[in-house]
Amino acid sequence: MKHLIEPYGGKPVDLLMPAERAEDLKKEAFGLPSIDLDWRQIGELEMLLSGAYAPLRGYMGRADYDSVLEKLSLADGTAWPLPLALQLKDKQGSGLKPGDRVALRDSEGFMLAVLGISEIWQADAAGDSELLARSFAGAGIELPASGWLVGGTLEGVSLPMHHDFSALRMTPAELRTQFARRGWRRIVAYMTSQPMHRAQFEFCLRTAIEQEANLLLLPFGGGDLVSHAGYFTLMRTFQAIMPRFPAATTQLAMLPVAPPPSSLREKLLRAIIARNYGCSHVIVGGEHFDSGSARRGGDVSGAAGGFDAAAAAQGMGVTMIPFPRLQYVEDHDEYIPESQLAQDARALSLGGGEFQRRMRTGLKIPEWYAFPEVIAEMSRSAPPRDRQGFTVFFTGLSGAGKSTLARALAIRLMEMGGRPVTLLDGDVVRHHLSSELGFSREHRDINVRRIGFVASEITKNRGVAICAPIAPYHQTRRDARSMIEAVGGFIEVYVSTPIETCEARDRKGLYAKARAGLIPEFTGVSDPYEAPEKPEVTLDTTELTVDEAIQRILLKLEYEGYLR
Repeated sequence: MKHLIEPYGGKPVDLLMPAERAEDLKKEAFGLPSIDLDWRQIGELEMLLSGAYAPLRGYMGRADYDSVLEKLSLADGTAWPLPLALQLKDKQGSGLKPGDRVALRDSEGFMLAVLGISEIWQADAAGDSELLARSFAGAGIELPASGWLVGGTLEGVSLPMHHDFSALRMTPAELRTQFARRGWRRIVAYMTSQPMHRAQFEFCLRTAIEQEANLLLLPFGGGDLVSHAGYFTLMRTFQAIMPRFPAATTQLAMLPVAPPPSSLREKLLRAIIARNYGCSHVIVGGEHFDSGSARRGGDVSGAAGGFDAAAAAQGMGVTMIPFPRLQYVEDHDEYIPESQLAQDARALSLGGGEFQRRMRTGLKIPEWYAFPEVIAEMSRSAPPRDRQGFTVFFTGLSGAGKSTLARALAIRLMEMGGRPVTLLDGDVVRHHLSSELGFSREHRDINVRRIGFVASEITKNRGVAICAPIAPYHQTRRDARSMIEAVGGFIEVYVSTPIETCEARDRKGLYAKARAGLIPEFTGVSDPYEAPEKPEVTLDTTELTVDEAIQRILLKLEYEGYLR
């Protein structure tokens, strides 16, 4: 009788300790230093503890880490594509040494595991890049530029606590038990971080039938509840599409980790994960991008100096099935690989860029491209731009006119109606949100990041945030943009009024005091202002009236689709 494919390495890995040992670890942890993991690290830890990354039994030491970079294998020769050590910031890693034991906790202090440190070394991006360059598949790998890397063995106390999609969170062992109970032996895995549309649906279903196999759908479900919660929408789209699959031969589960950057190595990691979950085959490719292209599975062969990922996966015991470029043929009402198209076939295509444009503007998506129930779920989380929240972020020197423009814009938008409008003026925020802060660079950064966080919450809830801090530094503005763009629109308005004009308007006498040395670290005088590189709007209020400036902002908002 045929059995499920064995886990990679031949033996299942389960790093969760028995109840008695787990209790001992909890008591031991009272006397151990703790490391609070971020959401990405928690996802990696869960994959290690559950056996999804078998045969690994912890974080890689230096020899394994370097060998993976250079040779795509562990030091003992076992094929493995991506380095995996615990990355720590400088403050977290300083003082730790080999032989130490540390408690690994989530953001709320809940203990997940004890790590016995075998090695700790400082990140060396330049040296690691040299090792990576010697391999056949070096592209697409993100290397830590600073901090510490830690290797060691893990003793798990508990998997991370989750309160979402509980029925879909199954470990490799739990899925394998379910497969065995249902009599499944040959299983095709499809992993993705994007919603499944009709082309992916048809290809996955057709592949399972051709392979005489069952189908496991494994979307990547790792994310941060604050700023990377897109996986909620992803999982809902899969729940919505499941009734279209045959229930007896299809299973939906979720991976508790965010996908690594796309590369040939990442595709090999998918093959290992698929095998550990009990799958003999894995589909790679099929994700769509704004450029209108699809990442084709055929790219796994012949790239990166002749490196063949499909052959490498076969050596790992998993058959890799490339996702081809497909075209919808109207006469047949199905998707057909381009290589099989007849010359007179009436093929239709909708690029990823056009699809995104239609989603942003609320235009109809044809049913031959995407199923209505999937589009409905996507639209709930990302409505057309005229129903999304957005932030208008003014920046410029003191006296440039930011506050005046921000108030005038708020009034105009409230007059137009449709969204709640919140004005986060620099002086007002200083009084109510950052009264304990001074004007050092560190405190200015904290103030702007606070403004960015509040604006992101307003934007996420489909309101309008209008911010008017000085925000003199590039990186802090980028941080605010990143927070806000993850949940809605961001329009940076650089009020480029020159300092001579600002000083002439100096109603509060601040520039005069700064010139006299009475105000230290004053922006534009004794502290630099780093002008924005690519703002959405640039305004010089030396010549522009308030109404003219506001009209230019409104036209930009209309052009970007936020106003109708």
